Amino acid sequence: MTSRREPRLADAAEIAAEQGLTPARISGLYTERAENAAGVPFPEVAGMRGRARLWDHAKVTEWFAHRTPARLREHTPPSRDPQDLLNAAEASRFLGYKNPNQVTTFVRDHPGYFPAPDVVEELGTAENPYRRQQWRVQTLLDWMATRPGRGKHAGAKRTAPALPDVPVDGDPDELLGATQAAALLKFKSVNSFSSSLSQGNLPLLETPDALTENGGRRRWTRRRILEQAAQRTK
Repeated sequence: MTSRREPRLADAAEIAAEQGLTPARISGLYTERAENAAGVPFPEVAGMRGRARLWDHAKVTEWFAHRTPARLREHTPPSRDPQDLLNAAEASRFLGYKNPNQVTTFVRDHPGYFPAPDVVEELGTAENPYRRQQWRVQTLLDWMATRPGRGKHAGAKRTAPALPDVPVDGDPDELLGATQAAALLKFKSVNSFSSSLSQGNLPLLETPDALTENGGRRRWTRRRILEQAAQRTK
């Protein structure tokens, strides 16, 4: 008799990292689930880790795959000159996000999902340099019109965000995230990678090599990802 595989559980931080949201938003989707009971409510909690809620990763991934269009697609941006330049916080507000760091999160944690900045300024001093990234209003409007995501938008053709180019001959011990792992494993999107992982199809990656200090996001070595890639091609 074959034993039933236990579902992989994920907390709000891990789910948020995969879906381009914040942990607070994931918790909100759960606490507000009664309000969308007429449709498909957010999955019930499947366990606890201390005081942190845990969900069945596969069920949550499936819920997002059939999610109704997000508030962003219902947001009407304010009228601006298409050539105006907005920094990351201004761009977040222009796009309708409550979190002013949302664009920064997209750029940092989800390569290829958000458009590259139109202008990058190297500022600060030699001892304390920093970069200011800015996007033209037209760039943001174009992204909104064809934004990768779930659900349909009138007149827009939906395509998955392009995955980054990740070299196979890099440092074998370098820790890589889900987006980079998806690219090395030849998935079409990070969501398809996450879904396959939650279904137990990537056994070598079920246990991550490390978790980031901020948010507990999973990381794997390039060596182990490539070992899993070799198994997939057999």
